[in-house]
Amino acid sequence: MAKHRMDVTTFVGKLMEAEDVDLLREGVRVLAQLLMDAEVSSQIGAELYERTEERTAQRNGYRSRTWDTRVGTVELKVPKIAPGTYFPALLEPRRRAERALAAVIQEAYVKGISTRKVDDLVRALGMDGISKSEVSRICKTLDAEVEAFRSRPIEGSHPYVWLDATYHKVREAGRVTSMATVVAVGVTGEGWRQVLGIDVGPSEDQAFWTQFLRSLVRRGLRDVALVISDAHEGLKVATARVLHGATWQRCRVHFMRNLLATVPRSASGTVAAIVRTIFAQPDHASAMAQLHRVADGLRGKFPAAAELLESAAEDVLAHFHFPEEHRRRLHSTNPLERLHKEVKRRTAVVGIFPDRPSLIRLAGMLLAEQDDEWAVTDRRYFTFESMARINEPGGGEPKELLAAIA
Repeated sequence: MAKHRMDVTTFVGKLMEAEDVDLLREGVRVLAQLLMDAEVSSQIGAELYERTEERTAQRNGYRSRTWDTRVGTVELKVPKIAPGTYFPALLEPRRRAERALAAVIQEAYVKGISTRKVDDLVRALGMDGISKSEVSRICKTLDAEVEAFRSRPIEGSHPYVWLDATYHKVREAGRVTSMATVVAVGVTGEGWRQVLGIDVGPSEDQAFWTQFLRSLVRRGLRDVALVISDAHEGLKVATARVLHGATWQRCRVHFMRNLLATVPRSASGTVAAIVRTIFAQPDHASAMAQLHRVADGLRGKFPAAAELLESAAEDVLAHFHFPEEHRRRLHSTNPLERLHKEVKRRTAVVGIFPDRPSLIRLAGMLLAEQDDEWAVTDRRYFTFESMARINEPGGGEPKELLAAIA
C-alpha cells in the first residue's frame, strides 16, 4: 500500500508538469481521489466495502474541499471516517498555503484594499476567486490581535498626551452614520512615542470622552502633565474630570482658524502675522505680555478677535511652561493629525464600513502597525535629558533666562 501511494503521488507530480490544463485538472482530480481512498483504507485497515477484523473505523461519506494547484482549482471529495478524523496528506501543504493566503488578505485589508478588490488579488495569485463573506471571515481573525493591542497595560509615566478624533462612515441599524474615531498618543518619561488607545463612538460628547479617558487610566495611564487637543467642550470637561492635575494646551492651529474667522478675509493675513508675534516670545511671561498688547491693538477694529485672544490666553500659551525644545511639538495636535491622515488614506478605500467592529479592526491594525514602528526606531521624540527637566523648577524657561536669574 505504501509503495502504491508513493507511485500515485509521483505520477500526480509528473502529470501536473504537463501543459494540457483541462485534461491535467481532471487527471489530477481522479488520481487525488484514488490517493485519498488508499490512505483511508490504510488508516482504517480495510478497503471499500471490505469486512475485516483489523478494521478500526467506518467510512462516513464525503466533504467537499477545493485544492489549488498549478493546473487550477480542483474540486475534491474528501472521505470522512467515524470514529476519528482523516486529513489527506496531499493537502498538508495547502494548510500552509491557506495561512499564507490569509496573511496576504489581511495585509491587503490593512493596506486599505476593499473586499471587492481582494477577489481580484486572489485570482492574480492563480487561485479561484474568494467571496466577500470569506474575506470578512479571514479578516475577523485580526480582532484578537487588535483587542490585545487596545487592552494592553500602559506602563510607565506619560507626561504628554495628544487627543483627537476623526470621522468615518459606518452602517448601523440600517442607516449610514458618521462615527467618531478617537485616538490618544503619548510620550513616555524616556521620550518615546506610543499609541495609547483607540475607540469608536457615535459622537465626541463628554460621556464618550470620559469613558475613553477612564479606560486609559484603568490600563495604567499616569503622571500626565500636559494634554494637547482641540477646544471641544466635552473633551475639556472629561480631561479635567479624569486626568487630575494635567494642564490643557489648546491646539494653536485650530485656535488660529477660529480667531481668523472673526475678522474680514482681507485683514486675515495682517492679523495672523501680528498674532504670531505672541508665540515667537522666549518664555511664558513675555508671551502673555505680548498677547495683551496684541489684544489691545485689535480691540478697536476687531473686538471679537481681541475677546477670543484674551479668553484663550492661558490655554494657547500652556506649552510655554514646558522645556523649550519641546514646545514646537506641544503647541498643536499636528503630530496626531498626521497619523489621522494616514489612517484616512487607508480607510478611504473602504468607504462605508459595515459596522463598528470592522472600523476598529482596520484602524486598530493601522495604529498597532504605527506603534510597532515607533517602538523599533532609534530616534526618541524628545531627548531623555530634556524629559528629565519637565518637573524641575523653571523647567519651561530658556537656559539663558535661568542663567541670568542665577
